[in-house]
Amino acid sequence: MIKGLCILGSTGSIGQNCLNVVRGREDLFRVVALSAGRNLDVLASQIVEFRPCVAVVADADSISPLRERLQALGFRENLKILAGTEGQVEAVSHPEVNFVVAASHGTTGLVAVYEAICSGKTVGLANKEVMVVAGELVTRIAQEHGVDVLPIDSEHCAIHQCLRSGAHQEVKRLILTGSGGPFLKTPRKRLETVTPELALKHPVWKMGGRITIDSATLMNKGLEIIEAHWLFGFPSQQIDVMIHPESIIHSMIEFCDGSVMAQLGVADMRLPIQYALTYPERMDADGHLPLLDLIAAGSLHFQAPDVRWFPCLELGRAALEQGGVMPCALNAADEVAVEAFLRGELRFSDIPRVIEKVMRETPPSHPNRMEEVLESDRRARLSARESVVSMTHPSTVV
Repeated sequence: MIKGLCILGSTGSIGQNCLNVVRGREDLFRVVALSAGRNLDVLASQIVEFRPCVAVVADADSISPLRERLQALGFRENLKILAGTEGQVEAVSHPEVNFVVAASHGTTGLVAVYEAICSGKTVGLANKEVMVVAGELVTRIAQEHGVDVLPIDSEHCAIHQCLRSGAHQEVKRLILTGSGGPFLKTPRKRLETVTPELALKHPVWKMGGRITIDSATLMNKGLEIIEAHWLFGFPSQQIDVMIHPESIIHSMIEFCDGSVMAQLGVADMRLPIQYALTYPERMDADGHLPLLDLIAAGSLHFQAPDVRWFPCLELGRAALEQGGVMPCALNAADEVAVEAFLRGELRFSDIPRVIEKVMRETPPSHPNRMEEVLESDRRARLSARESVVSMTHPSTVV
C-alpha cells in the first residue's frame, strides 16, 4: 500500500531530507500535504515537484504570496492552501494521509500532532518537543487509539532498533549518545564569552539554530532523556547519557546479562527517516543512502558528560523526575533563553540560569488537556522572558 504523507515543517532540514528519501519512490509514497512556515520560495518549489493536495503556511497573509510564486513557476493545478494551526490540523486529518512526519521546530505543530494521533495516523516524530512538552498526554492518547509514534531523531531511532533485539524486562538501561557539541574541550572560563557564531558551529550535524545551541549546552540530551522515557517507558534512573564525539554509535541499550546492543551508522538523517517511513520493514539503500565504512571510521571514543560545565543535562533529568508541568516549563524556558542568546541579549552561561529560575518559580501541576499544556507553555515563556530581562538589565529588578 502506498503511504500518504503529511510533512509538518517541509522546508526545514528534516522536512527536506524526508522529501529526499521519498523522491522517485512513487510506488511507495505519495506526498499528500506539505506544511511550512514563511519559507515560501522553497515551499513553492516543493509543491511544483511533489504535487500535494494541500499546502499549509504560517498565516493567512502568506497565502496570496504563495499563490503568486506558484503562478510564476507555471503551477496551475488545483491546490488547497490553508494557514496556521487550523490548517495543520486539517492537513493531518486529510483522508489520504496515513503517516504524519512531525518535523517542525519547537512546539509548532504540537496541536496538529495530537490531532493526527486522535485521527489514527501513524506519526514519525522528529520534533522532540512534542514528547517533552506533552509526553504524558500524547502517550496516553496514542495508546488509546492504537497509534504508533516512531522516533525519527537519530538517538531514539537507534534505541527503537536496538529494543527489537530483546524484551522490555531484559533491559538494564538505555544509553543515549551525543557528540558533546562544539565546546566539549573548552575551558569552563571561556564558556562565559562564547558567541552565537561559535556555538552554531556543530562538529558533526547541520541543524537549525535552537537545536544546535541545545547541543552546545547539552540541553538536547536533557530533552532526549524526557523523550526516551515517554517513547519507551523507562524511568530516569535507567536512562544514561554518554559523550561519543565521532557520532558513529547513535545510541545503545544494556541488557540485564551485561550484553550491549548498539546501532551504528553514518551521521545522515535520511537513515532514521527512511527507517520510520518503512517500519516494520527495511528498504534497501540502493545507492540512495550512505553506507558506514568501519575501517575509515577508525577509533571510537566515549566519556561521561561533565554536568558541572553543562548543567542543562541534569535540569532535563530533574524536570522528568518532578513530572507534570515541569518538562513543559523547562522546554519553554530553554527556547526563550536560546533565542535571547542568539540575539546577543544573554550570555551562553546564562541559558541554564534562566531555565533553573523558571523551573524554581513554576508551581507543580499536571495538565490533562492540550489547552492546559498550551497555557502552561505560555506562562513559562512569560516567566522566562522576565528572567532574561532581569539578567540583561539588572537595574530593572525590584
